[in-house]
Parts: sequence; C-alpha cells; structure tokens
Amino acid sequence: MTITTKIMDLVKDKMSIIKQSETENICIVGPIELPVKQGDFSATFQWYNWLKVKVNLSKEEIIDSLATANLAFQQQSSVLVYGDFANADNAMIRMHSICHTGDIFGSQRCDCGYQLHESMKMIVEHGCGAIFYLADHEGRGIGLFSKSIAYLLQEEGLDTVEANHALGFPDDTRSYEEAMTVLEALRTKPVTLITNNPKKLAALESHGLAAEGHVPLWGGVTETNQLYLNTKVEKSGHMREMK
Repeated sequence: MTITTKIMDLVKDKMSIIKQSETENICIVGPIELPVKQGDFSATFQWYNWLKVKVNLSKEEIIDSLATANLAFQQQSSVLVYGDFANADNAMIRMHSICHTGDIFGSQRCDCGYQLHESMKMIVEHGCGAIFYLADHEGRGIGLFSKSIAYLLQEEGLDTVEANHALGFPDDTRSYEEAMTVLEALRTKPVTLITNNPKKLAALESHGLAAEGHVPLWGGVTETNQLYLNTKVEKSGHMREMK
C-alpha cells in the first residue's frame, strides 16, 4: 500500500471535487473541527478549505502534488461553518475579504477585524451560518504588497479609492464566483448575508441564494478609520446601516 493510498483511506470522505469551469475544478476539504476562543467568546466551528485544481486531477493526484505545489507561496480560501448549515431553514453568512493588517494585527486603519470577529459572534448567536474567508481579496483584490504602497499614498492625503486608482487598479477587483461554487456545494437553501456592500448582495442574488434582505454590520469606528469608512459609503456604495 502506497503512502497516498494510506492517506486517501483517511481523508477521502472529507474531500470533494466540484466543477468550476471547463478547465478548473475546486477541491473542498472538510469539515474539520475547529474550536475558537477570542477573549470571552468561544465556539466550535466546522472548518472547510478549498483549492483550485486542473479539471482532470483526481483526489489521489491532488494529494500527490501537494509537496511540490508551493502552496505556502500562494493563498487559499476557507470557510467556517456553524450549526446545521446544509439543512437549517435560516442561515447567515459573511463573505469576508482577507485583511492581513486588520484581521491579524488589529489595525485601526479599517474595520475588517471588527467585522470578522463580530460576524462570528452573530452567527453563533443566530445558531447557524458560515464565514467565507476569501484569501485573494486583500486590498479589494490588489494584494498585500500593493496595499502597502496604497497605504503610503493614503498617508499623503489620498482616500482608498484614489490610492488604488493611482496605482492603476480599479476601485474593486474582487470576484465571488469561487465562494458561490463552494456555498452551493455546502447548502442549496437561501442564506441571509451579513454585509454593508451591495456588490456582495448582488453576487448572491445572481445565484438565487439570497434570502430577503440582509443584516448590516456597522461599527468599530475610530478616528483613524473614519475617512476609510466614509469613502466606502460615498464612493463604493456601501450602505450605512446600524446592526
């Protein structure tokens, strides 16, 4: 018995391959039990991770390729699931764009860390939901290095949108298609989206997955992120509503 065969015997039931396009599939791994504790908040989530793969790769070939795929030099997205996500009548989700500075370091230049942790609490209180953590969305899709340059421009007086434009990027390059494919694999019933961003809501609605309305998430306002939040509303169309 080969090493791959031994591994497959252990993980095959927690791997699924979903068609994304004519040339690419998405391999989903999970659920994996993930106990989380942040201050006084604690809950156990079911964690899923996904990876884009070539359309003709089998589960065994995906496992065989991991050691040489250099995945640490790329980014993969994942999703935290709470409750009976597949079957519950009412589930809340958050499509959360990775923010290295806000989510990890607690940066006060944005509200991303606040939104991530508050969404986790909201979903647990609700009883069912999921947080999709989208790894290729840093800086609204421009990447971490480009975001650091944009921050320097913002220190010279440009707002978020102006800084992205100055570097040759559109206001927002993020796509939610991969996340929608994974969502449809995990749940077929509609969901309620935690967001202030109408583009995220429109992406859900285009797949017929949005329940009526959405749940706003506004907070974490500081002196250092006030311009950032105002720019979201004034230039990116975000809805200024209070949860």
